[in-house]
Amino acid sequence: MSTTLEPLESLAPTLSVRQVLMLERVLAGEPEVVAGASQLDRAVRWVHVAEAADVGVMLSGGEMVLTTGVLLAGDEDKQAEYIQSLHRAEAAAVVLGLGRAFPAPPDVMRRAAERCGLPMVVLHRPFPFAELTEEVQARLVRRKFAAVSMSEAVRTALTGLITAGAPLQHLLDEIAHHSGCPVVVTNLAHRVLATAGERSAVDDVLRDWERIARQAGVSAGDGWIRAELGGRGERWGQIMLCGYRGDTATGRLLADRAAESLVLHRMLGGTSAHTWEEQSAQSLLTDLVSGVVPARQLLPRARAAGLPVNRRTFVPLVVRDGDPAELDRVLRLLGLPGIVAELADGATAVLLSLARDQDATVLTANFAARLTGTVVAAADPRTAWDDVPAGMREARHVADAVASGALDLPAVVRLRDVHLRGLIRLLRDDPHVQSFAERELDGLLCGAGDDLLAVLRTYLATGRNKSRTAQLHHVSRPALYRRLEAIQSRLGVDLDDFEQAASVHIALLAHDAQQS
Repeated sequence: MSTTLEPLESLAPTLSVRQVLMLERVLAGEPEVVAGASQLDRAVRWVHVAEAADVGVMLSGGEMVLTTGVLLAGDEDKQAEYIQSLHRAEAAAVVLGLGRAFPAPPDVMRRAAERCGLPMVVLHRPFPFAELTEEVQARLVRRKFAAVSMSEAVRTALTGLITAGAPLQHLLDEIAHHSGCPVVVTNLAHRVLATAGERSAVDDVLRDWERIARQAGVSAGDGWIRAELGGRGERWGQIMLCGYRGDTATGRLLADRAAESLVLHRMLGGTSAHTWEEQSAQSLLTDLVSGVVPARQLLPRARAAGLPVNRRTFVPLVVRDGDPAELDRVLRLLGLPGIVAELADGATAVLLSLARDQDATVLTANFAARLTGTVVAAADPRTAWDDVPAGMREARHVADAVASGALDLPAVVRLRDVHLRGLIRLLRDDPHVQSFAERELDGLLCGAGDDLLAVLRTYLATGRNKSRTAQLHHVSRPALYRRLEAIQSRLGVDLDDFEQAASVHIALLAHDAQQS
């Protein structure tokens, strides 16, 4: 859902002094800035024509005051006080039309304005103040209306996404579309929860995130605009427009609308900032596992997510049947830096980041010992970030290889522990392997062969141990013998023959790999 809007740079609800001076009608008066040249970016909220010597009491701040100075001529004290009163009233600028009262810029007013930092402009040609007032006021009214329209359009677009059940990322993409710059959501510790915008621009922002996040937004007009996220008296994060190129006031308006929508999204979706952290970790680890995005491009995201990456040992893990929240709790309990994210098919990825002098094997074993009813698959530790994606895929492969429930596994399963099962898992999509499995198991794959298939699976997994198989299936040995005879009859094999049993075992591993 996207709304076509006027470019945000043109929607500022105010004009700067510099912009007013660039108007065609003003240029016709040959304007010259004689003081306060460094303050020309001040916002002009209104234009006021006044000849009164005490004009300051009539102002509320942000006005550009137009005068001929007719009541100030010949009295330097009044001239100095006039400038002082404008300064106290926080006027945006003063424009003096040269003529009968002042044929040249008055030094007293110029020096006073320079000391105050008040922009002072003189017009060398006669100029109808009414025309300037009319044009500037009309522009300001149009801009204010446009800014309100933009604000409502953004709110409507974001509210529509929320009511449609759109995920957080869709909202951020919409905000990035309207702002034209990277958008970053963080928690209060500056850890990045989500991002949106052009990928290369986002990566540039995240590359040195820890430093720039704490320094950004310290001065007005730097293009970094923050809005707090929270409610009911509690802050839990912030959204940042990074390098916004439009007017600061418009950027703040947009950031405020975005913050309102994110808080509403959280309330209606029953989500929390912690869930957003999980989504951030899931996106990062999914990209690492898939290998679609080069590892080096993911490094800024990992660093911004709070994962230590400099001179570290990385241990990729995939846990079967593990609760991500519980795994994260165990990591915190053991003081192990890492990120956790749920993948597909009931698997959860864990990436540990250890100091080089820590024993990765011992710490991984300690982590696995805290878990119950799960399979922890581990890849060999990696010391180079570029090797992490291959490690994640290795851990995923190991976890997949034992998904069918291989017996007598160690607490931490590695590639060397899955043996033939791992090889078959890699070859499961090969048509020759699929055809082989169908041919070898044909007698059990049709009809009422499911129970016999389960018995065969256990019998082969236990190394053809009849006593153990009978125990696991809760049947007597004579009953098991009858089932084994039925299996051999259906398949036309002799399971006491090692080669035939191995052939059937390979076929069964291939069949299970294809099914899972």
